[in-house]
Amino acid sequence: MRSDLAHDSLAAGSRILSDVQEAYTVVGGGIAGGVIVLCDHASNELPAEYGTLGLDAHQFSRHIAYDIGAASVSRQIADALDAPLVMTHFSRLLIDPNRGEDDPTMIMRLSDGAIIPGNRVLTDDERAKRVEKFYRPYHDAIDLVIDQFIAADVPPLLLSIHSFTESWKGVARPWHIGILWDQDARLAVRLLDAFYSSNDIIVGDNEPYTGRLPGDTMWQHGTRRGLAHAIIEVRQDLIRERSGQMQWADRIIAAMRSIGADAEAVAEFRTIA
Repeated sequence: MRSDLAHDSLAAGSRILSDVQEAYTVVGGGIAGGVIVLCDHASNELPAEYGTLGLDAHQFSRHIAYDIGAASVSRQIADALDAPLVMTHFSRLLIDPNRGEDDPTMIMRLSDGAIIPGNRVLTDDERAKRVEKFYRPYHDAIDLVIDQFIAADVPPLLLSIHSFTESWKGVARPWHIGILWDQDARLAVRLLDAFYSSNDIIVGDNEPYTGRLPGDTMWQHGTRRGLAHAIIEVRQDLIRERSGQMQWADRIIAAMRSIGADAEAVAEFRTIA
């Protein structure tokens, strides 16, 4: 995909440097490919000062703590496309970076039946502390990477990787993969077409969730900045194990490379809406 999305004015070898901070990691990658990979719920870890938020250890292996399999899939995609990856270092139980700052679900007191003792009594000061130490640094890192693409005259497309549970409230979810989007369909419709062409999977269009969530990561960095973007959700039972993570990363990589070979698509992605 990298050569197809390159811009003539981009100096050869221009790259985003890796960076590791308390709240996030940036895995370095090339600018020429025009892609930035994001993983909002990469980690189930908590900073030492928060202990376990009063939860039993087994809760951190559940989806309430992170998006199972998403980090591995994200790393493989970013590596194959030579794209920078920005990913979190903290559990969504601490604070959810895929929410707006005014969203009451940004810090959950109850999540899928689990009471989170460390979040039950949350002062304004503690909330502000988590926003300042963990939420904003992650989003600032995304903005910084985007700014470097823009400075190189390569408006990037944003690809956010998530995963979803195979059932919800006792009801099985049939989708293998979902493409979430809001107002900007440039990337989403092409991803949908790519996966619809595989007759062995069920593809969700804004299923099992809607991508129309003001304040979320794609709204902050895609919609507001006029950049092409989409969220890919993969069902968690398909990517719990390494073999499944590799298989689904390969499917997404193939779709992205096919899209990147389409000159019309590339031209659309290079327009800031």
